[in-house]
Amino acid sequence: MPNQNINTIDDVINALNQIITSSEKDESPLGYFAALYLQVTLRVQEGIKNNEFQNGPRMEKLDVIFAKRYIDAYTFYQVGKPVTLSWLKAFGFSYNWRPIVLQHLLIGMNAHINLDLGIAAAEVSKGHDIEDLHHDFNKINEILASMVDQVEKDLTSIWRPLKSIIKWTKKADSFLIDFSMEKARDGAWKYAKSIAGLSGNDLQKMIQKRDQKVAKIANLIINPGLIINLLFFLIRLGERGSVSEKIKILTNKHTSSPS
Repeated sequence: MPNQNINTIDDVINALNQIITSSEKDESPLGYFAALYLQVTLRVQEGIKNNEFQNGPRMEKLDVIFAKRYIDAYTFYQVGKPVTLSWLKAFGFSYNWRPIVLQHLLIGMNAHINLDLGIAAAEVSKGHDIEDLHHDFNKINEILASMVDQVEKDLTSIWRPLKSIIKWTKKADSFLIDFSMEKARDGAWKYAKSIAGLSGNDLQKMIQKRDQKVAKIANLIINPGLIINLLFFLIRLGERGSVSEKIKILTNKHTSSPS
């Protein structure tokens, strides 16, 4: 279980590695999202070191606040403490053998981007005009978008026909577009601005309202409809490798594709 003393981006990386190691040991699909998140965090850390952001220290603070919402939710869930409904849906999903890796990633992204990102952006902007963050917020979005191709390659390593099947099946393609990172991030910024400056009960009410909305999106990822469910089931039957092997692919620790 991750150490909760998280104050720097290095602390975030250590905590994510702990989740990944535990997930590999337990053959838990919870490690899929942690593996993806680790790659994103390493890229953000690189961006901070290379002065890609207007305000590097603020970006590290945002990264820590953002990551802690996921790491805290993971830790609380492990010991039976309450978590947001969005994360409850994502974590509970891991006990079902049927979902494909992509679904596990999407449901984690849904909770973290659609709910947590806006909250983190508003929090790091306390005492300042949130618009001052907009440039760096967009920059981190560019970084996330640049990693999509690598994620697609990783998923194709797990099930090679996946990319062709998605392109061939229009309904599946539309499903993925609906949960696109771009749409989620745009919504996160709009949400961040709506809660900037709020505190106490007013803030908690807005978070609860947003959480309920995001949890409904999670339901669509869990059950996207008969046709896409059938497609995902066929993909699941074709996925190769153990859970831990798939996690290694997502963390780029593999030397060859699982067979």
